[in-house]
Amino acid sequence: MKTLPPVSVVRPFLPPAAVVHVESLLAGYDLHVRIARPRRTKLGDHRPPAAGWTAHRISINANLNPYAFLTTLLHEVAHAATWERHRPRRRVRPHGPEWKREFEAILSPVVGAGVLPDEVAAALAQSMRNPAAATCSDRGLALALARYDEQPPGRVRVEDLVEGTFFRVDGGQAFRADRQVRTRRKCFECGTGREYRVHGLLFVEPLDAEPEVTAKPSRPRRRRASRRLRRRAGLGAWFG
Repeated sequence: MKTLPPVSVVRPFLPPAAVVHVESLLAGYDLHVRIARPRRTKLGDHRPPAAGWTAHRISINANLNPYAFLTTLLHEVAHAATWERHRPRRRVRPHGPEWKREFEAILSPVVGAGVLPDEVAAALAQSMRNPAAATCSDRGLALALARYDEQPPGRVRVEDLVEGTFFRVDGGQAFRADRQVRTRRKCFECGTGREYRVHGLLFVEPLDAEPEVTAKPSRPRRRRASRRLRRRAGLGAWFG
């Protein structure tokens, strides 16, 4: 099967004004880019050449808005650039200073080219000073990008819920919203009383009343969602 050039794969998902810059950027690397089904655990990923692959492998979620897609793509290309510059000689941290320098170098031309909305460009410029490992960890950038998300019918963001409101996530679990704690919201799982921190930008289904649950209640306690639970519930980076 013929493999399409990376720019042909990503062009339909990019802001039109950014295509020329991205085409020039991708031409400098041996890349295999894949558009992935929506994943709750990550927006994109990068794998360096290994196991018979001579190219860097990058995947980006298909459900991202154009500006979030562009930001995620540049984030992953920065990983490829870091690997090319440093990995053959020494090991570096995935989001250490080497990656931050590469990400800033890749991002700067886009921010300065006038191809992005003002609020997105400003948020990216601020983010470049100390880039986060994940976009949703940078509240200012996440909010700026979220303005261009299409809101699912019947869903609201967790940060917009009135305190005490019950809601359900896509994985089926039900919770009661409590107070906001920085970028996340303290929430209690119905039936167990367990405390979780849910990212304020997550879209959820608000409920009129507390749902009936069959789980045996346990002593309320705070806990971070385990990786196994996050995978099962489809919560990923939104839960902690």
